[in-house]
Amino acid sequence: MDSLFEGTCGAKVRGAVFAVLVALALFLILEAVQAFMGLRYIGAGIAPTNTITVSGEGDAYATPDIAEFSFSVVSDKATVAEAQADATKVANDITGYLTQAGVDEKDIKTTDYSIAPQYDYQNAVCPQVAPANGSSGVVYCPPSKQVLKGYEVRQSTQVKVRDTTKAGDLLAGIGTRGATEVSGLSFTVEDPNAVEATARDKAIMDAKTKAEELAKSLGVSLVRIVAFSENNGPQPVYGFEAAGVMSAKAAAPQISVGQNKVTSDVSVTYEIK
Repeated sequence: MDSLFEGTCGAKVRGAVFAVLVALALFLILEAVQAFMGLRYIGAGIAPTNTITVSGEGDAYATPDIAEFSFSVVSDKATVAEAQADATKVANDITGYLTQAGVDEKDIKTTDYSIAPQYDYQNAVCPQVAPANGSSGVVYCPPSKQVLKGYEVRQSTQVKVRDTTKAGDLLAGIGTRGATEVSGLSFTVEDPNAVEATARDKAIMDAKTKAEELAKSLGVSLVRIVAFSENNGPQPVYGFEAAGVMSAKAAAPQISVGQNKVTSDVSVTYEIK
């Protein structure tokens, strides 16, 4: 056995054994350190029993930078082909006007296209029946008759305007070019997340201030936050006005975009000691 560790071959064996022992020792040391580090987390998952919960509210305002509205082109003609041709011409003219005015093609979207027959209802003449045997007679009225008078083609389009100062002119412009219905004017913010984050930060600061004041009144200290939730607040409030009535010769209505308000409500639970 001793000959195994003698000579050149023995030296190599001794070196290999030593390397194995060193590696084993390092492994055991590392395991011990990790076990020791883990001791500090024992019981960390236990929910604290001494807590206070406070609520906070924060508001943020932003000037809208996008206007959105919808318009429809409606055409009534004797045949489907005539109604489609007329509606298509008007819709294409309006789309061309919008793109020339600076609205990107990707911000013009057709949302509905329909064809529906149109009828007239004609009441038939009620003939008088001659009385018989001294009776007063009976009046017979045939049912009204449904008569096809033509077809209605309706094409609805949604428009997003990224320059709100042009909204009034565009509304007037599409009216003079044959849009028969204009609706759904609203104002939004391109990046609503930034406004929501500002409102949330204010709500959290409001909750923190309340927690500090409450802790002072109770004679305790705040340790850490152990729970947080954000409630769904009201939707953004859009403020705008549209003055004037659009007609074929109407001037552009005065559009006021106002401000969008976003409210955040949060609930924060603190551990106390």
